Amino acid sequence: MSAKSLIRTLATTAVTGALLCAAPAMAQVVKYPNPGFGLILQGAEVKAGTDLFYLSGQLASPIDPKKTMATSFDDLGDTKTQTISTLTKIKAILESKGYTMADLVKLTLFVAADPKTGKMDFAGANEGFKQFFNTTDNPTTVARSAFQVAALAGPYYLIEIEAIAAKKK
Repeated sequence: MSAKSLIRTLATTAVTGALLCAAPAMAQVVKYPNPGFGLILQGAEVKAGTDLFYLSGQLASPIDPKKTMATSFDDLGDTKTQTISTLTKIKAILESKGYTMADLVKLTLFVAADPKTGKMDFAGANEGFKQFFNTTDNPTTVARSAFQVAALAGPYYLIEIEAIAAKKK
């Protein structure tokens, strides 16, 4: 190996080592706005060295806190009410793990048809969503997908939400 090749190899190794050592310091989450539709992100980039929290699908709680199970749609409310209940539950779980709603990068919404219309109430889900994102308390939003499903775990549930949160270490 020539002296010039040796110097080039050592320099490359030094730069690569410096970048690898600096990676945790550069760890971050980058959220990309969705041009023309500010309700959800176009996407989010989670770089190396970032803590991730995957939250299983969550369902609404009964409106009456004394009830533990829903026995009718009246116990859980419409899609907007269930979305607010579910996001409130997600917020509490995140906080118990040291995360905030601003740390969310991805939500997946599974929405069942409202028995009154036979269709998913996407507008109701969005109305509930707007109470948690792009607000004074949380000026951020998330990447999101929504799917209409035939049914959820219980007969009176209209929405289930999965979440992924990411934050700098």
